[in-house]
Amino acid sequence: MAYHKGKGKKGGHRGNSNQGGDEIIRVPLPKEGQLFGIIEQALGSGWMDVRCSDGKVRRCRIPGKLKRRMWMRVGDVVIVQPWPVQSDERGDIVYRYTRTQVDWLLRKGKISQDFLSGGELLF
Repeated sequence: MAYHKGKGKKGGHRGNSNQGGDEIIRVPLPKEGQLFGIIEQALGSGWMDVRCSDGKVRRCRIPGKLKRRMWMRVGDVVIVQPWPVQSDERGDIVYRYTRTQVDWLLRKGKISQDFLSGGELLF
């Protein structure tokens, strides 16, 4: 009689564990033409006022796939993709960072505490 000698669960852990204590966090950073931003005001219908790292406040839209997947609140750090037309006034929210990802960005110097508290972004 043959018995199945699998892991017991689908998608079980298959080694490759992090034994060295190295920090492995995959945090997406803004690509070419994208900016860091902080949500300042929720306007409804998937629109937010976002203060971007270049000092401008843009009215940004939350695309449907993000709107259904995650909640956005005032004070969240996001990645903004300015529109090709009206790039100083409008944009799309591409990604929202979690609290641990924001802490990582602060530690690595990608954003500053001044930016989070209402000042400008310092690199």
